[in-house]
Amino acid sequence: MTAMIDIHAHWRPAEVADALRARTREPRILRNSDGVEVLKAPRMGEAPLAEAFDDLDFHLARMDRQGVEVSVLSLLGSFCWIEAQPLDVSGPLCRRVNDRLSAICQEHPGRFAAFAALPLVDISAAAAELERVLGLPGMIGAQIPGNAFLTSKDAEAMRPLFEVANRHRAMLFIHHGPRPGDAFPKVAGDTDNARRRNGTLDMQASLSSAMVTLCLTDYLADYPDATVCVHNLGGNIPYEVERMDHRCLLDTPCPRRASGRRRCTWIATRSGRGPSKPPSGCTAPGASSAVPMAPNLGATGPGRRSPKQTSARTRATRSCTATPPRCSRVSQRPHSRNAPPPNNPSAPDRAPGAGRLWLKMRRRKSER
Repeated sequence: MTAMIDIHAHWRPAEVADALRARTREPRILRNSDGVEVLKAPRMGEAPLAEAFDDLDFHLARMDRQGVEVSVLSLLGSFCWIEAQPLDVSGPLCRRVNDRLSAICQEHPGRFAAFAALPLVDISAAAAELERVLGLPGMIGAQIPGNAFLTSKDAEAMRPLFEVANRHRAMLFIHHGPRPGDAFPKVAGDTDNARRRNGTLDMQASLSSAMVTLCLTDYLADYPDATVCVHNLGGNIPYEVERMDHRCLLDTPCPRRASGRRRCTWIATRSGRGPSKPPSGCTAPGASSAVPMAPNLGATGPGRRSPKQTSARTRATRSCTATPPRCSRVSQRPHSRNAPPPNNPSAPDRAPGAGRLWLKMRRRKSER
């Protein structure tokens, strides 16, 4: 039986409870009208403390029910506020969370791995923390907010993290979310369908922009040994690459086709199209991010590995992800049957040569 791994397993750490009590705005821990302590978070309402943080035994039981061999833990979005605090606050909080995540991996060998939380207010400090945690048992990389990759200019600030990941052959898990200081969410809560607009439309569009930065620029060229994974199928990219290719046929000058330019960026399938329906043309397995894994993932830290173990870890982290989308051939027929050939003088902005292909297609159809 093939072992399965869930690379998109969020965690709500109880280690930040005291910091939540000290906060004056949400998310925060306060006493409700009944005098009971609750965690109050934007869009999440109130949760009793007994339900506000994750329970390890509950998580393990759920993994067993679902046939998941290993979960790769990362901070839930509503807890990522710790990364945006001033460095004297975010640094200790991230270290506390990361040390606990590593301890979980040690307490349950072979069942957990984890992505680090980083003090993103200071990228140098974040890189130093990533360097530290990659020497801890079970830590295989870090989670980074997707807004850091909306454009290649935005992504420049993240290069110190990629340099560390490349040296350690680690993984960077890019998850939808804001950088410190970003206005987020983009759609105000009093807007109609705010959760649909934020949690679906904006999330998928933002992740698509991140994929364009990572796959259609040379940003990753300097980091051949780092592994990058973008969650939620990489936004809408599996559905939109054909449209990008089609634009290549229409635009002048004609850029290189998007489907012909691939970087080593992987996509996680959780929250995609259900347990057995990856998008058309995408080879990603669909079962809730659970894909074949190598043994002993997260059992020991990279700083304590033999070369053979390090190789196994690298294979494991790469197998945690789905394969890049394979795009089917783009139709080169114009939208209208009566449209002029694309290289007709009346349509000078069309790609050279596309008209001949269109004419051949019409002839073949008339000969049938």
